[in-house]
Amino acid sequence: MALRIYNTLTRQKETFESVEPGKVGIYLCGPTVYKDSHIGHAVGPVIFDAFKKYLTYKGYQVRLIVNVTDVDDKIIIESQRLGIPMEELARQVSAGYFAAMEKLGVDSIDEYPRATEYIEQIINLVQRLGENDAAYEVDGDVYFDISRCKDYGKLSHRKPEDQIEGSRELAGDGKRNPGDFALWKKSAEGEIGWDCPWGGEQDDEQGQKGGRGRPGWHIECSAMSMELLGETFDIHGGGLDLIFPHHENEIAQSETATGKTFAKYWMHNGLTRIKTKQSSGEWSAEKMSKSLGNIRSLKELLSQYPPAVIRFFLLSTHYRRPIDFSDEAIEAVRKGMMNIYRLLDRVLRITGDEVYSVDFDPTRAQQLAQSDPDRQLHEIITQSQVRFLESLDDDFNTAGASAVLFELCGAINRYIDEQKLERPGSPEAKQLALEGARMVTTLSRTIGLFEGPLKTGDTGPGDETLTGKLMELLIELRAQARRDKNFALADTIRDKLRDIDITLEDRPDGTAWQKD
Repeated sequence: MALRIYNTLTRQKETFESVEPGKVGIYLCGPTVYKDSHIGHAVGPVIFDAFKKYLTYKGYQVRLIVNVTDVDDKIIIESQRLGIPMEELARQVSAGYFAAMEKLGVDSIDEYPRATEYIEQIINLVQRLGENDAAYEVDGDVYFDISRCKDYGKLSHRKPEDQIEGSRELAGDGKRNPGDFALWKKSAEGEIGWDCPWGGEQDDEQGQKGGRGRPGWHIECSAMSMELLGETFDIHGGGLDLIFPHHENEIAQSETATGKTFAKYWMHNGLTRIKTKQSSGEWSAEKMSKSLGNIRSLKELLSQYPPAVIRFFLLSTHYRRPIDFSDEAIEAVRKGMMNIYRLLDRVLRITGDEVYSVDFDPTRAQQLAQSDPDRQLHEIITQSQVRFLESLDDDFNTAGASAVLFELCGAINRYIDEQKLERPGSPEAKQLALEGARMVTTLSRTIGLFEGPLKTGDTGPGDETLTGKLMELLIELRAQARRDKNFALADTIRDKLRDIDITLEDRPDGTAWQKD
């Protein structure tokens, strides 16, 4: 099945065809680094990191760029409030963002360009627009004339006169059109800036002198993406809130400058909402915002939950849908993730063979399927592969793909139980279960999930070493009670643990425990 993605520009799913055969260029709008990163800042990078991994699996050579806005009104205001240089604030916040991405397994981003590193390219692009009479100066500020872009509004389907609504650009006097937006801003006295051709004083002998200024919000992304990926590239991504005005303005200024298509496909992920339980007992979902005081920082969340759980949580919803965040939702995902890990650990214990790093072998699985139960499991395994890949090819539906993984794990667990594989059992049946588990990890790796066994602390918050030792003690006390025929005490230990969502499982090789 060919990959189809929903293109915001055309408002329909389209068969993906890269600009250059075999190669894909992706540009994702990253953070403005003035405050600590929150859960919303992780959504795009996790989704597009997984998307790149899948495209790579399909044989594409992919280049993924995520920009960092390190000069902006918000950064300047916050740095002044804190009394530290803008560059230092941007460096500190960026470092926290990069550390969070590393923990979340976002390891496929090829470059994080910073706006301050591309000032020359930004100035050149503004000058190029000026040569087309699409950019004009007003007292040192430079604006884009939206009337010079005949199809302005084609991404958001908004009229040019609506442009000013929702923009974070400050309106200025002397603009040709109310919706014109800033490409370059004159620096105030003592404010950070770079030498530029605009905003200087008149000199009788040498003519116009240059002034100092800084980029507008939209121009940096056009300059960086075209510098790194070319004037026409494959996919531009970002949150739904960036469709207007940011991405609309990127298209206008880029295509007016080059006369070429800017990005062929536009992919927009849903926004993060915080779910809270009301006094009535009903749940409500609110947009995450500072004004509502419901921001959940990545630093806080990564101290409370394993990074693997947060990544799985973000990929458990289709990328175009809103992500409804709550502690209860995270816990539900953690429990589901642990069910998959328990199946993989169960197969590893039964067979003693590697589960995570060895790919599924279709020829061997076919040879092992001798009995009717074997053939039934083999059919489920092969159909799971088809369904998993079909889900991802259908607008990168990771939610549907995750559901396939759970169904496959359930089938393997039932097969193990029915064939009594935790006893001596059939060696061939054990190997077929192993191939099923390897299918789980082979598919999961295509989007960066279940790439290895759990690390210490990945089952949930708390001191796992101490928890493990306490559980060993309780299991031994229960075993001693059973040897002493004190079954009431043994049952009490089991029931009390169940009350706190810990299940004991008596196996031929001993008693295991798991947190539900």
